[in-house]
Order: sequence, then structure tokens, then C-alpha cells
Amino acid sequence: MFAALLDTSVLWPSLQRDFLLSLAAEGLYRPLWSEAILEELNTHEALKLIDRGETPDAAGARAEHLITRMREAFDDAIVTGWEPLEGTFGLPDPDDEHVVAAAVVGGAGVIVTHNLKDFPATEVPRHLDIQTPREFAANTASVDPVRAARVLVEIANRHRNPKHSPEELLDLLVSRYGMNDVADMAQPFLADISDTKK
Repeated sequence: MFAALLDTSVLWPSLQRDFLLSLAAEGLYRPLWSEAILEELNTHEALKLIDRGETPDAAGARAEHLITRMREAFDDAIVTGWEPLEGTFGLPDPDDEHVVAAAVVGGAGVIVTHNLKDFPATEVPRHLDIQTPREFAANTASVDPVRAARVLVEIANRHRNPKHSPEELLDLLVSRYGMNDVADMAQPFLADISDTKK
């Protein structure tokens, strides 16, 4: 199955993370990350929740719970043994070296990141494509738009506070993350899938 290394920057926004990981749960690709990426995500998720008014203890517990659920849902996603490659690529920011190292060792075909400038094509191994989450979501949804629409219905069924319809979730993916191409592909199938779930 096609594998994609998900950088911390694409896992931090909650709805985007939910959509991308739900596409993986639907079998459209295999997600990869390292312990270093999960540690970064844990830290940034806790800080985000604190900024939204949660106590540090509550935010830390929720961030830990997120990481635990990711580990359980994708128990083959952790890439190990990447450390010897760290520092060998000559990236503009040495702190990003671990991302490329994990992608290479994990056999990823793409790194999904918001920080395209930090992964110049001249420094990244030729077999690795660098894509924004918007591009990656569109490419993944194009493999099977019906399954992409099904993902939106499943997320809508999980959302409780606040409750969102699949159409509202799609609107949020467009307004927040620019996923217009995903919307164009999935929208035609939402009504039929939603009807079968009732």
C-alpha cells in the first residue's frame, strides 16, 4: 500500500488530522510517522488546548490521549531506525532532517507538510514527493471519491460537540484548508451515502 509520512504541521489542525487519518483508516494509504513527530504533536496539541482555555493538566491529558489513540489505530505507522540518516540531507533547517530520514527508512512515497520551503527538491531524495495536505488529500480522494465521501459521513457521525453534517464538514475543509478539489470529488456522493446510513 502507498505510504505517506505525515509531518507534525499537518497533524496539528484537528479537522485536517481527522480527515487525513480517516482516509488512511478507509485503506486509501498507509500513514507513517516517528516518535519524534508524535512528541512534537503531543507538545503542540497541549499548547493549542491551553491557548483555548484548558488547564495544563487537562490539556496534557487530552494530548496524551490523542497520541495513544493514533498508536492504537495505526499500530504499524511508527518508523524506527531512522536516526543514522538524520543530518545527511543538508536541509535548510536541521530540525527537519528527522522527517526525511523517517520517510526514507519507512519507504514513504510522499512527505505531507505545510512547510514546502523546508524540503527543497534539490536536497530531498528523488523518489520522495513533497505535498501540502491540500494536494495530498486531493490526490488520495481521487483514488476513490466514493470512499472519500464515506469518510466525511463517518466523521460526521462521530462529531458530537458541535454536531456537523457531512456537507458542513466539507465546507470547513474548504474554508479552513483550501480542499476545494476534495469537495468537488466527494460532494456528488454525499447524499446517497448519508441516506444509506440512516
